Amino acid sequence: MPRKPSARSAAPTSSRKPSPGSAGASAPRAAASAPPRPAEPQKLKLLHLARMFFQETDEDHGLTMPQILEYLQERGITAERKAIYRDVDALRSFGLDIVTLPRRPVEYALATRRFSKAELLLVADAVQSSRFLTKTQAASLMRSIKALASKYDAKALSSHVHVEGRVRTQNASVFRNVDVIQEALRTRRKITFHYVKYDVHAKEQLQHGGDAYVETPVALIYSNDFYYLVVHNEKHAGFAHYRVDRMRSLICLDERAVSNEATRAFDAGEYLSCAFGMYHGKRQPMTLLVHERAVSGVIDRFGKGVAITPARDVGGGEGAWARVSTPVMQSPALFGWLAQFGGLVRVEGPRELARAYAAHLEEALAAYRDPTQPEPAPDAEPDR
Repeated sequence: MPRKPSARSAAPTSSRKPSPGSAGASAPRAAASAPPRPAEPQKLKLLHLARMFFQETDEDHGLTMPQILEYLQERGITAERKAIYRDVDALRSFGLDIVTLPRRPVEYALATRRFSKAELLLVADAVQSSRFLTKTQAASLMRSIKALASKYDAKALSSHVHVEGRVRTQNASVFRNVDVIQEALRTRRKITFHYVKYDVHAKEQLQHGGDAYVETPVALIYSNDFYYLVVHNEKHAGFAHYRVDRMRSLICLDERAVSNEATRAFDAGEYLSCAFGMYHGKRQPMTLLVHERAVSGVIDRFGKGVAITPARDVGGGEGAWARVSTPVMQSPALFGWLAQFGGLVRVEGPRELARAYAAHLEEALAAYRDPTQPEPAPDAEPDR
């Protein structure tokens, strides 16, 4: 059953009217319900100064004392130089790295902050290039990121990356889905959801015959610009994954999640290294013969820790060869990755995988020899 929000029980109200002298009829009750009076600008001087240093200054841009006094005066705050010096010392004691820039006249600036400009640029790049965010969500996040920078760095963040042509998701519920999944993982509960894919008319179609999935969440993974949820399927006693932006009506259940040796030993990094393009397929060991011209590309995919040894028994042509062994999931995405290297990468084993790769290539060639395209082989299912 879906988790029901706890209902707050309302306190019973009394029908008896308070006496004229009781607290219920006193003036303080009416005053308590009134909105708080705004603080006088003078009492907010230190807060305005802190905001000024965050927004108007950075390690390259400062403000002179007359500019600081003018900033405060525009906000209805009067101050003297000596008072400002004391306020700056107080902010320094609080932890703000306010420095004096060696200029004439002297300028005061916030030299360091929680995130450097380079760090904010990296975060901005990630947000603007993320396909799982809608355009509105990306713009909202960018405003929040720019609020962490000075007004000068905020301009740089706005013009750093241009990805307006990037295809973005149309599902605005990704944030909510991620929150629900994180809650289910934290509380070790099962989840239920519907899952959609697109038909030839670009219309969403419910999968699983329209029935809801009930799964044990294991890990949330970010790969290929999308969030994926890895689940443990009891029926098949194995793992599967789903695109989070294709989930609909996602709910965290009261039912406890499955906990067994497989779920406890699950390694997200290993799972990612085996799944090409997040296609799910048969997991098996793979041995490749790799020409030296393709070794860098193979290491880029599997990492420096992949098992690789010189293949001195392989000859023919110029250049040396290496033998690479790694577990993979058999899928069209794996075959597509192999095909980009042409003859520089060969599947040595197992023979079943080598024959499947050869059949995949033959099927692709046949589609160009014969105008009647064959049905795709059901050897893997992308994105679940």
